Amino acid sequence: MPEIQTSFWIIFHAFVFAMLALDLGVFHRKSHVVTIKEALTWTIVWIALALVFNVWVFFEFGKQYATEFLTGYLVEKSLSVDNIFVFTMIFAALQIPRIYQHKILFWGVLTALALRAVMIFAGVKLLEHFHWMIYVFGGLLVVTALKMLKDSETKELHVEKSLPLRILGWFIPVTSKIDGEKFLIRDGGKWVATPLLAALILVETSDVVFAVDSIPAILAISKEPFIIYTSNIFAIMGLRSLYFVLADLANRFIYLKFGLAAVLAFVGGKMLLVDVFKVPPMVSLAVIGTLLSASIVASLLQTSRPAKSLPH
Repeated sequence: MPEIQTSFWIIFHAFVFAMLALDLGVFHRKSHVVTIKEALTWTIVWIALALVFNVWVFFEFGKQYATEFLTGYLVEKSLSVDNIFVFTMIFAALQIPRIYQHKILFWGVLTALALRAVMIFAGVKLLEHFHWMIYVFGGLLVVTALKMLKDSETKELHVEKSLPLRILGWFIPVTSKIDGEKFLIRDGGKWVATPLLAALILVETSDVVFAVDSIPAILAISKEPFIIYTSNIFAIMGLRSLYFVLADLANRFIYLKFGLAAVLAFVGGKMLLVDVFKVPPMVSLAVIGTLLSASIVASLLQTSRPAKSLPH
């Protein structure tokens, strides 16, 4: 396979940080409520950028890497929808006004870049030095798929009982008072954490939890760190705008969990059978695309019917 030059890594990161600077320094310099039109525009922009990058990968590295990137991007993008369900519950539980939600997600994405990089390279190195780890990752994905089916119903989030916030409380008191877009404020002469900081910590924690599922999933698709990392980052970068598009529609994706579970079971099975039968990249792309499309279309068709026909 072609070698990935160091300059490609540098250029990609320069692009990512330039986009983040443009986002925070120009388009969201002042906190405002993100409209559906604005969010949809940015969602389309990020999807278009990912597809343009995919075309570049095709011409620079060939069909296999391009297929692996697109497959990995689809998996990560679809799994990120699960994050949106959780983000919605976090913001609702902490009563975070919509005007401040973009800032929390922005800093969440920035931290996620570093966390994902560490987890991806650790996973790649483990597979390089310990082949048997592929069976561990494959088994983890199959178990996760079964658990996703078992816990398919959305549960209420009790943030006050969450471990991350209990740990935060050991170091600094957490107030229910929101003072603009500040993460820390002085209250009674003492520094206290606002609900915005609490929400940021929970967003970060949820990303780590989801990464435990998504990183092994993409390791089943590609072994090239550059392809794995870039597909992850493109999916994460578009997550904020996708959140504002889907936040009010999240309850319509009633069958998405089943589609995601099927995808995780498929890629987990690929890893478990890697020494017996290798699934071609194009077949993986076709299977994953079909499973996700079917679950989304079925969800939208079912929820577009009169309320009395919906399953209880």
